[in-house]
Amino acid sequence: MNAVEMKGLTKYYGKSRGIVELNLEVPEGEFFGFIGPNGAGKSTTIRTLLGLIKSSGGSAGIFGKDIAAEKNSILAEVGYMPSEAVFYPGMRVREVIRLSSGLRKVDCTREAEQLCSRLELDVSKKVDELSFGNRKKVSIVCALQHHPRLCILDEPTSGLDPLMQREFFEILKERNAEGATIFLSSHVLSEIQRNCTRAAIIREGKLIACDSVEALSRTSARRVHVQGELSLHGLKEVRDLQQTGSGISFLYGGDIHTLLQVLAGHDITDLTISEPDLEEIFLHYYLNTGEERRDPDRTDSKENNGNGGEGK
Repeated sequence: MNAVEMKGLTKYYGKSRGIVELNLEVPEGEFFGFIGPNGAGKSTTIRTLLGLIKSSGGSAGIFGKDIAAEKNSILAEVGYMPSEAVFYPGMRVREVIRLSSGLRKVDCTREAEQLCSRLELDVSKKVDELSFGNRKKVSIVCALQHHPRLCILDEPTSGLDPLMQREFFEILKERNAEGATIFLSSHVLSEIQRNCTRAAIIREGKLIACDSVEALSRTSARRVHVQGELSLHGLKEVRDLQQTGSGISFLYGGDIHTLLQVLAGHDITDLTISEPDLEEIFLHYYLNTGEERRDPDRTDSKENNGNGGEGK
């Protein structure tokens, strides 16, 4: 059975693009990555998938249940962690966690205590006093304490220090080993490469690639570092050109023999050709869509505004 299934799923905010005709299947039990920079459509996809905002077209289901007709039943089996953790002011951490479990009518006391201990979360503090990272921890506990079949986590590690990030992924791996499906949205590509078995890349609201992480990492592109005097005239498929001291670095997707022939005619003091990491491969996919690259630091106000476009 597929834990997640989308068929032509589309969301527009008025005339503005949210997501466009997404087709995606995530089998139950998979640790799946959903990759894209801020504003690409990750949060809109997740909120539409969960029925938190109304789709403009297409369909989607979770564990075979339609998101429009069976939303309440779906949400009972899902642990959702939004990209921004917002809680009722004045409440203490333990009260927020208890409220979350109470809404599900499940006693999660023991599991919540274990999660709080592992994440070093002080439950006596008021949520108003917490740092961004500690608010993230509260959100993690609320999402995982009821042992959901499907964990949907939207940019979960921002604000967490490296040790807490490591512990968080250990928890996710344990849940996945127990059979839970993990759907991890992130723009931190190293997280996807280390933890996910398969991933989809989203750009400007459209899926541009979906495959195993291993397959996505197999590409003809290479990272080239050159020291010396060099002109790249005559070379095609050159991307991400950078100056590096007395040399240059670039991502090259053309024929390797052509590259070596061009380099042979120059005064080169050092040369390194290596396989790119997933971050560079991600850049390669983006730059080969035939469109300008979007600024990864740009935030789509409609996507990241929790109220933006709801119910339209």
